[in-house]
Amino acid sequence: MSGDPPPTSSEAPGHVMEFKDYYKVLGVERSASDDEIKKAFRRLARKHHPDLSKATDAAQRMQEINEAYEVLRDPQRRAAYDQVGQGRRGGERFDPPPDWGSGFEFNGGPGDGFDAERYSEFFETLFGAAHRSRAQPHTGAHGFQSTRGQDHHARVTITLEDAFTGATRRINLHSPTLDAHGQVQLRERELQVTIPHGVRAGQQIRLAGQGAPGLAGGPPGDLYLEVHFEPHSRYRVDGRDLYVTLPVAPWEAALGAAVEVPTPSGTLQVNVPAGSQGGRKLRLKGRGLPCAEPGDLYAVLQVVLPPADSEKARALYRQMAGEMAFDARASQGETR
Repeated sequence: MSGDPPPTSSEAPGHVMEFKDYYKVLGVERSASDDEIKKAFRRLARKHHPDLSKATDAAQRMQEINEAYEVLRDPQRRAAYDQVGQGRRGGERFDPPPDWGSGFEFNGGPGDGFDAERYSEFFETLFGAAHRSRAQPHTGAHGFQSTRGQDHHARVTITLEDAFTGATRRINLHSPTLDAHGQVQLRERELQVTIPHGVRAGQQIRLAGQGAPGLAGGPPGDLYLEVHFEPHSRYRVDGRDLYVTLPVAPWEAALGAAVEVPTPSGTLQVNVPAGSQGGRKLRLKGRGLPCAEPGDLYAVLQVVLPPADSEKARALYRQMAGEMAFDARASQGETR
């Protein structure tokens, strides 16, 4: 155990992001067919392309149109976007749920010529993690050019306990496709997945041959499952490290004490140093995620005051107030 470590990036204040209404950008209804979306894109591109328009914001407007079309023209991205966008309006604050994309199966990534710098933070938050795979050509036994199937990507949400113990889980994936009328339909398939011991959030589990089928005898692509954790009622995950709140009584913080702290692998006893304040972090080395280089677990002290709910308790508080020369606001200096 040690004192406070440097603050981690995940403890910094969150960044406010605006939700983008891609249907509004293209001027189409949410029920628009694939053909209607293509026609809207072509019409707006002719109007706002920087080579054709003299408007000062033509380049920015065209970038927004391209981004909206990149999402809505693809059945997989459109289906996932529709799920996360239910009931939302353009411009409102947006914090994507941690499992927003779980269960949706994506192709390798945006189309040819994709440049991540041309797309907004909103787009990158939802779709930027997908790998930009490309079909690889192979030569068949008779000299015909065969093509390896595209790799597919999906998010899978697991419990923290699964990461500690490893597990075998059955998952359902939805693969969006277009029907004869250009509407998005979901095809479901079930897979059995082995969750490796010590897997971290953001890591990928590769299922060989579970991607798109190959062409002309080419091998199928692979399926990559990007791991995310369900929110836990007790622990917060930060990379390989875990954080847990440890309530202590005022006298335990002031005088020091040996207290029990819960960990995913069992309860341990830790020493709270005398003179500890709320917010102090006690480090339990190697008690984080059990990967190749195990993370640490930080017990964050929370000083809990006994309630003054009886005359005896109130008398004790009055005695402390009278006998202890303590000013809780002394560090603030003089007020003006």
